[in-house]
Amino acid sequence: MKRKLTQQDYIKAHRRASRAEEIAAHGHPPCRLRIHRSKKVYDRRKAKAGLRRDLPDFFRRRASGFIAR
Repeated sequence: MKRKLTQQDYIKAHRRASRAEEIAAHGHPPCRLRIHRSKKVYDRRKAKAGLRRDLPDFFRRRASGFIAR
């Protein structure tokens, strides 16, 4: 009994082959759930992190609500 190749079987075989090629090219399967963030877009979280890194220790304490006397 011969089995017909359906469109779903063709798509599944193509996906498997594509995945095998990516693993062979990179050495590991690529993550598909990670969100690609553009470096050009303004990111408030990164801007604040950079500000904290550049400020001296005295300003960090005052900004967090602790005032040293």
